[in-house]
Amino acid sequence: MKKILSILLFTLILSSCSEYQKALKTEEIGVKYDVATTQYDKGNYGKAIRLFEQIAPTYRGRPQAEKMFYMYSQSYLKTKQYYSAAYQFESFTSSYPKSEKVEEATYLSAFSYSKLSPRYSLDQVDTFKAIDKLQAFINVYPTSEYLAEANVIVKDLREKLEKKSFETAKQYNTISDHKAALVVLDNFIADFPGTKYKEEALYYKLDSAYKLAINSVDTKKAERLNSAKTAYLNLMKFNQTSSFKEQADDMLTRIETDLKQISNNN
Repeated sequence: MKKILSILLFTLILSSCSEYQKALKTEEIGVKYDVATTQYDKGNYGKAIRLFEQIAPTYRGRPQAEKMFYMYSQSYLKTKQYYSAAYQFESFTSSYPKSEKVEEATYLSAFSYSKLSPRYSLDQVDTFKAIDKLQAFINVYPTSEYLAEANVIVKDLREKLEKKSFETAKQYNTISDHKAALVVLDNFIADFPGTKYKEEALYYKLDSAYKLAINSVDTKKAERLNSAKTAYLNLMKFNQTSSFKEQADDMLTRIETDLKQISNNN
């Protein structure tokens, strides 16, 4: 009995493969559509894509075109081909603005863009694009069933941009370009006032201000030491029990010593 079932299964698979190969070679668009739909329903999205690619250029305007282009878009999404998925869903919403699937397609296009967002250390062009697409979706569909998910993704993407911005600002301190570090850290704090990196940013601002001061010419040293002291006070005002307090206190001691020496010399 098991042997018979195995033979039947093998025959069925062989027949299915043969049907798919014939569909790839035939000129009959209806056959390609039917087999592509069968492959899609079976979860064979890669095979479905090959057939959809063949019929897509000439299928617009046909009665089943809307369904076909929706499946085509979904197939790219299911196979994690996010550039193609984003494009196809976007094309779907433009071609079928009255479709019952248009809200879902709009969201999935934006979602696909979000999947293209790279790790924070790389160029964030795709992240900005994803945020724009998701925000546009949220604005158009404020009661959508996808709203909560869209908001979570936007939050995650913005946090990535925040981390990117902080690490860039911190890098100026790391490479000892302290004058630039002060400007970029100020900009970061202004751009992200509620950031979780604020304490670190304030500390690196103090560190840069102090190192800029002690390496300054005599005519600028006092002014820059006072700026560093202000940076210390800002850090303590933000968090008196900062994890950087020991280093900060040590810098303050040296700042006050240097200021006293300058005062005595004058």
